[in-house]
Amino acid sequence: MNGPIKLLSTDFDGTLFAEFENPPIPERLQALIARLQGNGVKWVINTGREMSSLLEALARAGVTIEPDYLVLVEREIHCHNDSRYVPLDKWNAACTGAHAELFARVHADLPRLVEWINARYHAKIYEDAYSPFCLIAGNNGDADVIHAYLNEYSQTVPGLVVVRNDVYARFSHAAFNKGTALAEVTRRIGLNADDVFAIGDHLNDLPMLSTAYARFLGAPSNAVDAVKEAVRSQNGFVSRLSHGNGVAESIEHFLGQ
Repeated sequence: MNGPIKLLSTDFDGTLFAEFENPPIPERLQALIARLQGNGVKWVINTGREMSSLLEALARAGVTIEPDYLVLVEREIHCHNDSRYVPLDKWNAACTGAHAELFARVHADLPRLVEWINARYHAKIYEDAYSPFCLIAGNNGDADVIHAYLNEYSQTVPGLVVVRNDVYARFSHAAFNKGTALAEVTRRIGLNADDVFAIGDHLNDLPMLSTAYARFLGAPSNAVDAVKEAVRSQNGFVSRLSHGNGVAESIEHFLGQ
């Protein structure tokens, strides 16, 4: 296996994938990942999307490469097997159980949280299969204030965290995130953090953008300031290029190319 990187962990939206660019994932990056996979490097897409949304986006983009693992909704792990992605049952069952127990504890407080937000902001609040509290704020300014309020509440509930990406936010369990899921993938394939490259652009990527999980850290130029600061503070690389081109430049930086 060539080079120091043996596992790539890439965020999807805003990092690997830019919906309004053509192509959404640069051919340069696809060729680089294909070459690395050919040399034995494994690749995981580590995303907040669920399965159907991710696979549809990859299909529409005409992507010619296939990730070896998927981390979905920032926590569930699936492994590529022939034409399918197979759930990692033990991890995913523990994840589901921990979230069910946690969400049962916060259920009674949800009306109060919704009332506080609705009294101050125009936001969409809903429940989905992964969280009893999901939010889309009207803008990033509103999202900042709401995020601070929800973070303050989460500190009163052991294990509860707010996962945020742009104007989107949801409740989740602190033990299951992009970082801990990446660590489990790393463990399963017999590697350690020194072998891992991770790159992302937004706040929900911060759990995996840590040298506890990946020695090689990157951020594209379009990353939010908090991500750039986290990456730089750990001797990572912030690209001059955005989205997928920034991913390619970051990988090439650590490969010495």
